[in-house]
Amino acid sequence: MNRIITSTVFAFVSLLSGVLGDSLTVLRSPSYVTFQDGQWPISGEKVPDLVSLTMGFSVREDLDWPGLAAGSLFQRPRANALIVVRGVDTLDFPKNISSYPLENPVPFTLDNVANTVHTLFADSTPVVLQLAPSEERLYMMGMANTVFEDLPVTLQQIRGRLSQDGSVLTSLPLISLSRNNEADLLFLSEVQVLYDISALLQKHKHLAKDPAPDLYSLELAGLEEIVRRYGTDSPQFADAIRILTSALQKFADDVSNVYSNNAVVEVVTVKTFEAPLTRKSRSILQISNQGSLYNLAYKYDYDYAVVFNIVLWLMIVLALAVIVISYNLWNMDPGYDSIIYRMTNQKIRLD
Repeated sequence: MNRIITSTVFAFVSLLSGVLGDSLTVLRSPSYVTFQDGQWPISGEKVPDLVSLTMGFSVREDLDWPGLAAGSLFQRPRANALIVVRGVDTLDFPKNISSYPLENPVPFTLDNVANTVHTLFADSTPVVLQLAPSEERLYMMGMANTVFEDLPVTLQQIRGRLSQDGSVLTSLPLISLSRNNEADLLFLSEVQVLYDISALLQKHKHLAKDPAPDLYSLELAGLEEIVRRYGTDSPQFADAIRILTSALQKFADDVSNVYSNNAVVEVVTVKTFEAPLTRKSRSILQISNQGSLYNLAYKYDYDYAVVFNIVLWLMIVLALAVIVISYNLWNMDPGYDSIIYRMTNQKIRLD
């Protein structure tokens, strides 16, 4: 009885930690990319590897995480969109979608995934759109298609976009949010970017027909400014949460429809990023491995299996070739199998 009570309490605590902590939520995924149901935590530094695996790319180290099942070898998603929301640990998404706790929320980028896309599909024109906060609040890099050239990315550009017809200021119920406050404008500008990207994708659906997969990486910090200015108990924060949740669901629906349900859309909610770990320098005279109890060697290189197979099968082929040649030479009849002896015998007979 005590064991049952203990297990129940442990499961309840695990469930609460998964709900109340930072999270990774999969809003959309095709049928051949399966995310298992469960509260398996994933480290923040492993999120780029997860994106690579969902797109069918290999990673340097195996991702020991049971949340992602083995996918199809003959199908890969046409796009992957990852949205990072700073300032909140979770959003009120529907309960029927997959959500996992996020551990060690260190800052990460999808630069390696973008480089892989450009390397493997150099002859095509993949769309690689990355949006992240900077000194100008927003900037865009890695764009491989001219469709997004007119997308406003700086705060000054988006202020002009918000004053135009069809902006979120006229279409969304702001309630407690103000268009005269800079923190509110920053949040609304990021929502406007989500709407503009969806509109451009629906206008240029030929992007989804390109053989190269597309990558979208968006980091939103406007909600963090709302929390810093008003707090989490304010009506501004509640209205911002409601607007952002609706905008993210609409963005996921639009991306999935443009790519014919062949896109993966993930949302990472982080209340605050932890400082990344730094590597400490070590003296060249320090030869003992302090990080390992048994002084174990480092792991094999990523290309070790490839090099090992090349060397192994080349040695086997060379060994078989030497055996066959040696056997034929040993059993050769010089009088019949050698052209030198054959010509010499004919010359002797003529003489």
